[in-house]
Amino acid sequence: MADVTDVARISVEVAQQEGYEFLVRFNWGEVPDLLMDEPRPLGGRRGPNASRLLAAAVGNCLCASLMYCVAKEKIPPGSVHSTATCRVVRNDAGRLRIGGIEVTLTVSDAIANSPRLRRCLEVYEDYCTLSTSLRNGIPIDVAVVNAAGERLVPA
Repeated sequence: MADVTDVARISVEVAQQEGYEFLVRFNWGEVPDLLMDEPRPLGGRRGPNASRLLAAAVGNCLCASLMYCVAKEKIPPGSVHSTATCRVVRNDAGRLRIGGIEVTLTVSDAIANSPRLRRCLEVYEDYCTLSTSLRNGIPIDVAVVNAAGERLVPA
């Protein structure tokens, strides 16, 4: 893996409310908290679950990357929207996993009819932080600690 240098560190807090409901605090100015929940039968489906947020995040990142290129290429203003679908599969152990994410970006005619769009279509995906990172695999370090901050290890 290539050497990387931290550019930013982004933290959110996730606090259990009850059952499978969790409140996400973004701690970012005026951005409101977000209630997450699991679908039935585990939760009450009172908010999106992690798989839905992952789909939303990837769809948003690809839209934003494309619109950034559209602006840089001085393509006439227009709009983009995405439909992102996580394929949920079971692995060999029977555990649910994301088997893939399918994304469709739809651009308005003002963007689609620009001859300069071709350049964006060649490069925009490379600027999406999420899709590129997920495609290459993301190392995830996990620790479980007690209330005193002491790391808990399996027996």
